[in-house]
Amino acid sequence: MLERVDRVQLVVKDRQAAARTFGEVLGAQPVREAPSAYLGASRLVLALGSSEVELCEPSGPGPAAEHLSAQGEGLMTAGFSTRDMAALKASLERHGCRFASEGAQVYLEPSETLGMRVVLTPDTARTSVGLVSRLYEVTNTLTSDWRAAADRYTRIFGLDPSRFSPIASEHFGYVGTLAMFNPKDRLDRIEISQVTNSKSAMGRWVAKRGDSLYMCYVEADDVRPIIERLAARGGRFTTRGADPATERDGLWVHPSALCGLLLGVSRTTAGWEWSGQPARVAGGR
Repeated sequence: MLERVDRVQLVVKDRQAAARTFGEVLGAQPVREAPSAYLGASRLVLALGSSEVELCEPSGPGPAAEHLSAQGEGLMTAGFSTRDMAALKASLERHGCRFASEGAQVYLEPSETLGMRVVLTPDTARTSVGLVSRLYEVTNTLTSDWRAAADRYTRIFGLDPSRFSPIASEHFGYVGTLAMFNPKDRLDRIEISQVTNSKSAMGRWVAKRGDSLYMCYVEADDVRPIIERLAARGGRFTTRGADPATERDGLWVHPSALCGLLLGVSRTTAGWEWSGQPARVAGGR
């Protein structure tokens, strides 16, 4: 029932300043103001590729203010789209999952998942904007058993576990699975990662926050302009390869460079290399 990873919500201190940063780094563009009583936030929505980023500046009590107080600026919510909201709501109800509606969107608190706040939105086709093509992944980091998370999302979101792709990394210190939505066509998925190394960056994150939302990933047809913009601004980033001057496959943008958001960027189709179908990577390495 999930169609795409179509948005994320970030908590920021100043939504206009954050919008300028996203514009200068990724070419994102503001499209509308959308205040949220549920989040307690003044919300500025940006177009980022064919996806959206919702910049949530606290305007009163609520999840946005609580997140800013506890964790500072950064990623608060994973956003998925669906073509059949009625069926998805029925599935949530059938599995005893509490949710709240605001306008066309539906919210799940972190207590209903494995520490991952979720917003569900009706699927909409959009024209791509900026240097990024689309969002395609959010990462749910865990101290608890990744299999329980995979089972929970399979049931409440109507996913097919036969489509999932196992993952493990000694370098980054995790084990888990990619809960793919529709791998025949797209990379959209929830990365479910159980920490195996408490000293890794992910391990330190989970030690402070427990089961939680960690980062997200985007595709870009060309990663070079993003690298060049970051370098010109003095923004921190790490490329997949050793030499930033020749990197073409991907990078990680440090939270300090993007309003508290840890963002992975991969060249279009390159994500299939670690998603169980390396033959689908276009152009080789």
